[in-house]
Amino acid sequence: MDFVCVHSYLGFTRFRHAAAAHRRTGGEVEVRFAPFQLRPDASPDGEPLFELHARERGEAVAREIATSSIGEKDGLRLNFRRAIFTNTFEAHRLLAAASEQDNGEVMAERLFRAYFTDGLNIADPPTLAALADEVGVAAPVGGADSLRAELDRVRALGIDMPPVFRFPCGTITGSGEFERFRQALRELA
Repeated sequence: MDFVCVHSYLGFTRFRHAAAAHRRTGGEVEVRFAPFQLRPDASPDGEPLFELHARERGEAVAREIATSSIGEKDGLRLNFRRAIFTNTFEAHRLLAAASEQDNGEVMAERLFRAYFTDGLNIADPPTLAALADEVGVAAPVGGADSLRAELDRVRALGIDMPPVFRFPCGTITGSGEFERFRQALRELA
């Protein structure tokens, strides 16, 4: 998944709700995150997502996206006018560190919300440090080389568009639906 991909946020949210329901019934779920960068060449300085959409897709499409109700049925408040499109390498590095500290799911949700709701630049080091502190995660030290290797490994799997959720019983691509995730988790049991 990638933090600047709305389908990744929707899919992650639906998966997380399904995992919580599964855990409430005594099921176990182990989550491993695989990084993906939609645009590895994006600037860490960031630019308003609305302006990017307007430039690449036209202003009418940018306005349509900005006023869409996407995410509402999942309880998300997405603000495409505030989102700052940026390079996600450092956000993925923070998620890898959080995952090593058994706090990956919480950190992933906070990074998505920081991007899509709060309009924060998730490549900005002070912003990432504040998010790590908020979640109770020690900021990453090193890990850039291993992250690059993992990004290469994911691309080598033939994944060219996030999100992809892999289960021992199969794969769910795209945003998925809550019930599909629930079924996949039931099959694990």
